[in-house]
Amino acid sequence: MSVATQNGSAAPVRVCPRPALVGAAVLLGSFLVGFDTRLLAISLPDLRGAFGLSYDQGAWLSTVATAPQILIAPAVAWLAATFGVRRVLFGPSLVYAAVSFAIPQVADWRLLLVLHGLRGLLLGVFIPATIMIVFRNLPLRWWVPAFAIYAFRLAFSQSAGIAIVGFYETRLGWQWVYWQDIVLAPAIGVLVSLGAPRETTDRGLLERADWGGMALLGTGSAAIYVALDQGDRLDWAQSGLVITLLAAGAALLAGFFLNEARVRHPWASHRVVATRNILLAFVLILCFDVASVSGSFLVPGFLAAVAQLRPEQIGGPVFAGAALPLVVLMPLAVVAVRRFDARLSMLAGFAAFAVAGRMGAQVTHEWTAADFLPVMLVQSVGQAFTFLAAVIYILANSDPKMATATAAYVQVLRLGGAETTLSLMTTFLRHREQLHSYLIGLHVSAASPAAGAAIGALSARFAGADPSSALAGARGVAGLAALVAREARVMAYSDAFLASFWGALAGLVILALMGPAPAGPLAPR
Repeated sequence: MSVATQNGSAAPVRVCPRPALVGAAVLLGSFLVGFDTRLLAISLPDLRGAFGLSYDQGAWLSTVATAPQILIAPAVAWLAATFGVRRVLFGPSLVYAAVSFAIPQVADWRLLLVLHGLRGLLLGVFIPATIMIVFRNLPLRWWVPAFAIYAFRLAFSQSAGIAIVGFYETRLGWQWVYWQDIVLAPAIGVLVSLGAPRETTDRGLLERADWGGMALLGTGSAAIYVALDQGDRLDWAQSGLVITLLAAGAALLAGFFLNEARVRHPWASHRVVATRNILLAFVLILCFDVASVSGSFLVPGFLAAVAQLRPEQIGGPVFAGAALPLVVLMPLAVVAVRRFDARLSMLAGFAAFAVAGRMGAQVTHEWTAADFLPVMLVQSVGQAFTFLAAVIYILANSDPKMATATAAYVQVLRLGGAETTLSLMTTFLRHREQLHSYLIGLHVSAASPAAGAAIGALSARFAGADPSSALAGARGVAGLAALVAREARVMAYSDAFLASFWGALAGLVILALMGPAPAGPLAPR
């Protein structure tokens, strides 16, 4: 068997003598990326306080920490194919550990941005490189379990990350959001160094390098990500920066596809996505991003914004309801993909997402973490069965001569799609909350007997010995406004759960249009 380079010349798979060590590297690399990205997002409010940053500075810190991942991720598969995964992973893992150690000790804002950007660039190496480890160094029978690890870390880190942040901040200190990588990152390099075979530089690939294609795809994707990540804060079309970045990103991506169509040796040929099944599968992953937001973003967001809980209070229930079930469900998903058509697994997954979305749409302000447990349990079924089956389906429909290009497109789609969904969902929540606040406010007026009674009841709590106190009346009005704001926020989250429900239904429609994968080792007969 062979895995080929992007120009169509097959390169033999170098089966490693110690596949267990390489599998451990895949596992650790996958979890490192998932946890580090999630931990930074969850702990950002506390990090702003620790570093003394304003809200705007914190928002840019998050953007700068993620954009370089998207910039470098598409090219890493080519780098691993050209120079070998040992060279691509070992050095960056040591530098990543050093940068992670240094960040908590820095106070200068500009230096923080530089270090987080460098850290994001190095973090973007790990997942694409581990994917190439699977392609180039593992026997075919290990592919499905290896990609199951990749899918597992995606869902597990989103749920377990909240509990880990809570543990760090209450027991060890916020610095451990970074310092955990002092041990984890070098361990990846050591495992790859011990387990992967030594590979010489592929000078043929190096001479035919499509530098223009790699630069266009990476910079275009990163520019669009920055625009989307900052869009809600800068009010989208009202910001010249957002409009400029979106236009520049679109132009760069158009230039990328034009480049790939014209160069002699394209790096990520458009032919990878030219087949009907693969194109539909890519659209399906976008539907997965929308459907899966019900558990990964909405449940923790509701508990933080409405229930006013901190990560240490949210982490335990979310871990029990969403992360632990995956330990049982992922092996079942592996068996299902190996024995049955991958479309059946995706059908089960999207059906579970649809049920979870409808359940979450019934949310009220009285819901606690325990009330979300059924939603998270059902949603974990979707997480386990959908994404793994989609990746295996794409590989089963792909030309093995374009493994590098396939890995590049999957990474761009996964990172870009997830970040786009989160950005748009944040804007959706804000607009729906404003709309519901306005609609509820139409029925709350000074002349309304119900509003007057509510203000009177709330004022009485603050009146003390003087029921006519002006301060008590002002506090009563503020209390009523807070109740209106709370209910508007609850209704916005209910609408967001419905949006995830419709995303799941869209996934089912796309799934119905997908044909069977060609017969092969990844497609059961």
